[in-house]
This record gives sequence, structure tokens and C-alpha cells, in this order.
Amino acid sequence: MKLTNSILHSSCPAMDYLKTVVPSQLLAERGSHLVVINPGSANIRIGLAQQDTPLNVPHCIARRTTQVPKRSVQDQLLNSQVTTPQHMERERAYDIDYLKTVVPSQLLAERGSHLVVINPGSANIRIGLAQQDTPLNVPHCIARRTTQVPKRSVQDQLLNSQVTTPQHMERERAYDIIASLLKIRFLDEEVANVQFPQKMGRVDAFQPQGNNKKETVIPWTDVFEISNPSSLKTGNSSTKDESGDFPFQKDGNDRGEHSSSQRKHREYICGEEALRIAPSEPYCLRRPIRRGHLNISQHYSMQQVLEDLHAIWDWILIEKLHIPHSERNKYSAILVVPETFDNREIKEVLSIVLRDLCFSTAVVHQEGLAAVFGNGLSTACVVNIGAQVTSVICIEDGVTLPTTQITLCFGGEDLSRCLLWTQRHHQTWPPIRTDALTKPIDYLMLNRLKESFCQITEGEVEAVATVHSYEDGVPPGSHKTRLTALNVPPMGLFYPMLLVPDVYPPPPRSWFNDYEDMLDETWDFPRRTDMSDGNFPGSSGYFPMWENYPIFQTKPKKEDNIGLADAITKSILSTGRIDLQRRLFCSMQLIGGVALTAGLVPAVEERVLHAIPSHEAIDTVEVLQSRTNPTFVAWKGGAILGILDFTLQRLLFSPSAIHVLHKFITESEECLHNCCW
Repeated sequence: MKLTNSILHSSCPAMDYLKTVVPSQLLAERGSHLVVINPGSANIRIGLAQQDTPLNVPHCIARRTTQVPKRSVQDQLLNSQVTTPQHMERERAYDIDYLKTVVPSQLLAERGSHLVVINPGSANIRIGLAQQDTPLNVPHCIARRTTQVPKRSVQDQLLNSQVTTPQHMERERAYDIIASLLKIRFLDEEVANVQFPQKMGRVDAFQPQGNNKKETVIPWTDVFEISNPSSLKTGNSSTKDESGDFPFQKDGNDRGEHSSSQRKHREYICGEEALRIAPSEPYCLRRPIRRGHLNISQHYSMQQVLEDLHAIWDWILIEKLHIPHSERNKYSAILVVPETFDNREIKEVLSIVLRDLCFSTAVVHQEGLAAVFGNGLSTACVVNIGAQVTSVICIEDGVTLPTTQITLCFGGEDLSRCLLWTQRHHQTWPPIRTDALTKPIDYLMLNRLKESFCQITEGEVEAVATVHSYEDGVPPGSHKTRLTALNVPPMGLFYPMLLVPDVYPPPPRSWFNDYEDMLDETWDFPRRTDMSDGNFPGSSGYFPMWENYPIFQTKPKKEDNIGLADAITKSILSTGRIDLQRRLFCSMQLIGGVALTAGLVPAVEERVLHAIPSHEAIDTVEVLQSRTNPTFVAWKGGAILGILDFTLQRLLFSPSAIHVLHKFITESEECLHNCCW
């Protein structure tokens, strides 16, 4: 205490001194015997207080040792490896920063080179790498060599395509309703008795660049393979030039120029070539998917369907995308499946991708959700008008609403057959045997005519076109004719009674029993001894099991027999929320090949507006313009979903996969806002 007091008393003059002295002078005078030590992990900073800077010495020491084995560093056994979670977290943080500035095209180009997007359909399959702008659009069929007697040129040749008397009367009634709306002649009305003033319109072609192509004769496929590999590229009559047109045509005699010792029949033919095989050739055409479902029947077993799917897809991967089996494990697959697929069908298709095609990983998405992402939307009513099936489903904030799904059993092929019926009824079709069911080459011709000339507009719509006849053993014939009532077939979308779809056989009863899923419920249908295996009792007579079934998630989905406008209205109103309904009615999205039909968008808007009940407080409808080709928008959306994190988090890995893919993005909503165009 005495010492302390003396210090306090003696420090009073020092306090006065400190008020006037500068710091550098103070350190020089009183820091000569004061050592400052600042230790650190890597370096130690030490020195006298009067110095301007300290010594900065590495904080380590090396001692002489006789230890065996000798460690050069004491901490040599410490674990310095980066763990997988740490590495994934580092990649994740980098990706988030990267995605905030990258443009979508650059993202797809960088990360889509090993991502194959597969969008199978009833008539065509769209497949390609995610980095590509557009996919390949290949007819989804295969023709296998057969020795069956009698030979069927088409596997589904036994389908019932005959129109009954009630169906014929309904079709004529629907035609007259459409004629009244379009202000054209009724079906059996003479020109002198027309109630409306004649309003004529001439159609050259829907696509100006397609004028020459639609006139081109479709050549028969060369079904032989030449033993000399070099001649395969130059001697095949079915090859196309770079413009996509057929450079020349070979008739039946030309196909026999080479001797049988040099050429032999190909075992199977895929794609458009399969549709152009002459009926006399020993081939049977198969379509593994029909009306939105696997084409399983008593005449087309599940094993055959799956084998054909594998053969078609494998052929495209090798011949078109140039991805051999040896490199398949480097690629991932995105499956964009139709809404009509049930759980069993999705499982079988997924097994083909992982087990047979040998992709390392795969993920499944529905077309409706993929279409929304393909157009950069988050909420929309997606109307997918395909070749054989039309489906409607609503999407809210990137989530599908299953209760809004409606399936209609008609599509673009029905419009093509309706075009043939209208021309024959008006006697404008040449007297030739045109059969789109048993002669697929006739279907190709009808489809080209429909795409080129059919549109929805008021008044008489006519066009002069060249119709070709394809008879076996003779060169194709050309017939120039005047087609009429070209605006009637597309209106069949709103009045499906005009379209009489084919009745196809149901799958066998065993198809509905998934023996691999022990938790799946098995339905016990009532059965009568006087009925065939595929039919079940209904309220009036019998009907195919495929068209009527209990509503269950793993069973085929119910098809509605209503028009397109009524289906859209029914789907949107089923949401039950007026705010969401208004958003959906103003966010309708048309996809599929039929969506390219001229005049379809205003027709949909008008018919949907009239279909909304008067008590609903909705007075505005709008079909959003697609930002890409409506045929490929679902495929493009699948490519985007393949990049997004919430898709890759649900990847299904094949047994051969060893390495885990790193996550790309974690904030899906932010990525969608920044990346979707």
C-alpha cells in the first residue's frame, strides 16, 4: 500500500508530461526494456516496444530425432482430406454464385453434354442431348422381319376401325353443327341451297417452305442390307439429302437389281423407314405405344412391347446420337413421360433405360410439368394435343395438380383420318385405295396434307393438292385434286363425335397385377362366363376393360368423351379457387404437333369462353404464345429440369453407378426466375 501510494504520488508529474509528449518520443524513451510478444499458429511477432516493426519468425522448430520410422513432420498423421459433404457444400456454394450470372443457353451447353432427354409418344419419340436446341423427332415404330402366314403388314391390323350406324349418324350431325359455325355448306347440301353467302378461301400451304416437299412422292424403303459396308451409304434408296427431301425414287423393279447372294433382308427397321415398307415385303409394323399407353394386347405381349422399345431407343442412340454401349455409363437420362402413363408403365420404361440401355442415372418427369418449364412459366393450364391422345392438366407454382388431369382419346391422327372421310364424302378424293391403318405410307401422305392445308377459319376453305397412290408392284401414281372443307377436321377437337377413334384390344388381365409390388392392391373385377377375357359388364351391354376401370393410381387413367373446350373448362374449374381459376384461364398453353394448326389459338379462346358457366365470375381467357416449337416444348423443359437441383436430388442410380453426382443448384425457385427464358 505504501508502494502504491508512492507510485500514485510520484506519477502526478508524469501525467502532466504525457499530455504533451508525442507517442514516438514516448516509445523511444521508455520502450528500450519492454518486449512485446504476439504468438500465432504459423508465425510469431516479437520485438522491443521502441522498434518500429517486430520480427516475424515462423512459429516452428525442428528437433533431432532417432525415432524409427522417422516422421518429417510431427502432424503428418493428421487427416487433411476433404470429406464428401465438405466437397459437395463447396461445389454447392460455387454453383449458387455461378447461376446468378449465367444465361440459360450457356448453362445447357456446359452441363447438358452428357444428359440425354427422352420424350416418348404414341406416334413419335423426341430424343436428344440437353445441350441441343431441338431434339430428333423420330416415328416411334419398328418393322420386324416375319415369316408368319398369313402375314400382317401391321401388328394392329385387327383393330376395329369400322364405323357403326350410330357413330355415322353422330358424325354427320357433328359435321352439320361445325358447318353452321363455320358458315359453310352442310354435309349433304347442294350449292344452290346454301343458307350462308359463299366465302371462299384458298390455301397454298401452312409452311411456305414445304410446298415442294408435300408434292414429293414418298419412296418405298429398301429393306435389303448390302454385304459391302461402303455401298450401304450410297445404295440405300431411302436415304435423304441434307435438305431433308428424298433425292430419287426406286420402283419395285429397281429393288431387285442386286442378286440375293449379295443382299439379305434387314432383321428390323426403325423410324420413318419402317412406315415406308411395301406391303409385299416380309415385315410387320409395330407401335409399342398406342393411345398414350403401352400397346399390350393378346396379340402383342408385354415382352414384345418392351423389346421393341429397347430396339428403337438403342437404334436412335447409336445411329443418330452416336452414343455406343461402351460410353453409355457416362450419360444420364431424363424421361419425360405422358400423363397417361400409369405407375406400372413408368416402372417398365425406367427399367429399360437403366438395365437395358445402361444409362448411369435416370429421372422421370411428366410432360405437363416439363412443358411449363420449357416456356419459362410457373402456373399454367397445359393442353397437350398429341398424335393419338389429348391431355389437360393444371400446374400451380411448379407443382402439378393431379385432380385436374383429363385425358381425351383423340389426336392428330384422328384429324388425318377425318380429312380422308370428308374428301371421300364430298367426292373430291381420287378413286384410289387409301388405307391409313393397313398402309402406313398412306398415313404419312395424309399427315402431310393435314399439316399443309388444314386450318380453322370461317368460310369455304379449298386447296389444289397432289395425292399419291401407293400400290404394291407398280410405281406410285400422282393425282391432282381440289380438296374442300379443309377447316372441318380441326374442329373435331371441339366436337369429338366427328372423330371415330379406332377400338383397340385391351391388355390381358395379368397386366393389371404387378407381382413385383407386394403392396399394390389387386382388383377383383366381376366376370361372367359368356364374356371374353378383355370385357366386363357395364350399365348397357359390354365394353372393353381398357376404357372402363376403377379409379386407382396404378390403373389406366380414365378417358373423357368430351370436346377440347369442355375439357379445359372442366379441368380449370376443378381447382375450386377463383383466384387460381382466373390465373389458369389466362395462362393456357397449347403444346404438341396439332398446336401448330393455323387458327387453333383463337378458336380455343372463343370456345373456352363460351364453355365457362354463366354463374362463374370469369370473363377473360388467353392462350399464351409458346416461346419455342410446341412440338418440342416438353422436351426442352425436360432439358431444363435435368439441370435444376430439385430434379437431380431424385436421381435413380443403376447398380453399376459408383460415383455420386454433385448437386448443381439448391435454390430451385431462384434458379427458375433467373434461368428460364
